[in-house]
Amino acid sequence: MNAASAACAPSRGMQQWDRIDWSRCKHHARRLQARIVKATQESRHGKAKALQWLLTHSFSGRALAVKRVTENKGKDTSGVDGLVWRSPEAKARAIGSLRRRGYQPQPLRRVYIPKANGKRRPLGIPTMRDRAMQALYLMALDPIAETTADANSYGFRPMRSTADAIEQCFKLLSRKTAPVWVFEGDIVGCFDHISHDWMHDNIPTDKAILGRWLKAGYVESGTLFPTDEGTPQGGVISPVLANMALDGLERVLRARFVRTGQGRGRFNPKVNLVRYADDFVITGTSREILENEVRPLVERFLAERGLQLSPEKTRITHIDEGFDFLGQHLRKYRGKLLVTPSRKNVHTFLEKVRSIIRLNGAASQSDLIYALNRVLLGWCMFHRHIVATRTFRKVDLVLWHRLWRWAQRRHQMKNADWVLNRYWHPVGGRRWRFAADTGKYTAAGHRDWLTLVCANKTLIRRHLKIRGEANPYDPAWRAYFEDRRGRAGQSRRRAHPPPLRCG
Repeated sequence: MNAASAACAPSRGMQQWDRIDWSRCKHHARRLQARIVKATQESRHGKAKALQWLLTHSFSGRALAVKRVTENKGKDTSGVDGLVWRSPEAKARAIGSLRRRGYQPQPLRRVYIPKANGKRRPLGIPTMRDRAMQALYLMALDPIAETTADANSYGFRPMRSTADAIEQCFKLLSRKTAPVWVFEGDIVGCFDHISHDWMHDNIPTDKAILGRWLKAGYVESGTLFPTDEGTPQGGVISPVLANMALDGLERVLRARFVRTGQGRGRFNPKVNLVRYADDFVITGTSREILENEVRPLVERFLAERGLQLSPEKTRITHIDEGFDFLGQHLRKYRGKLLVTPSRKNVHTFLEKVRSIIRLNGAASQSDLIYALNRVLLGWCMFHRHIVATRTFRKVDLVLWHRLWRWAQRRHQMKNADWVLNRYWHPVGGRRWRFAADTGKYTAAGHRDWLTLVCANKTLIRRHLKIRGEANPYDPAWRAYFEDRRGRAGQSRRRAHPPPLRCG
């Protein structure tokens, strides 16, 4: 019995799922993806389509798709059928169920999540089988998306992050001769309004399967609703479909605003695009260029895809006034560009911290530290590449006051000195550190403490931006990405010591 038949057989599923050679599956999938990249670069679209078919019908591709949807954060979230794949037997049977012939996706389960502005964002949750099918076809589509993507697009793409987008903004706006006007673009319901006809005509994937996903509909309060436009937020493949719909805007801008240098009699409008998913900014030398030339061009580009700009949220700002982008605030002070955490981002984070402390009023100190460290570490690492030291000090100060109130409320009959010595201790070279005694000892014989992360100790270091043309599916860039992974690991370790306990 070969690996494919063994993994798909219903009997002895545990043994057969565990027998799958995952390194071999990944190698086979990467090899086909590399060939898809090469065919796309050579404009051999028929060849790329044939290689996509091989990948989506291979055992390696199907097994990796099942592995992805059963090991990610949504592995325990079911669709309208209420099914999840937890056991090895179910996972093994699922590999065999990923077949194109006779496949018909089920409607999405509509749920809502709160947004920062108080509104709710709709999410469509596919069934496990539909998620696995999307993951399978995404493996074949993503190499093409990465090969044809805009150089300065950073959202929902492998090996790219918000730090890359912010660093690109810094490079464009920090110089003395940099453009001083910024067009802040906001698209109305990007995921919900992308034209199905445009996606059918321009997305290089299986048209029949894509059409069934787009027209599957959704179920809300027991009622089935049709989907005539958009790609649902919550689908595995939806972010890539939205990215491909917006790709090409940078090339359109570059073709329209040719950079002719700074010589006498020449004019360089310095129109540049930085995009993260559906959030983007465009730079320019004057308000008139952005308002009279760039904005109409962007509106025509979006209209072809069934999208439009938000009149309320789209605005043009001078760099001396500053603007918010991806949780950061970019502004020039006396000619010097500073990137700091935005007020809105800091306020939202501090409200979350206050909520955690309030909800853990009766919890042990160790449980509270664990709960706070989970959010503190992530937030500090997110802002560690910008001018955030003053903000980190503010966060530590707010934490001190909130934790002091938390401790005093627990011991209202004790004096301040007793409360201070009960919860704050001299640890790690600091006189007072919010720390809990674990009851253990280190190898050196010192007491083992569980300590709260100190935001102000985060090491600030500039981010090394990814190269615009870098492609993680192209073997020619393999050494480059391996080097970036090594640098990123070293940067994380230096920014915050990995252990939360110290002796």
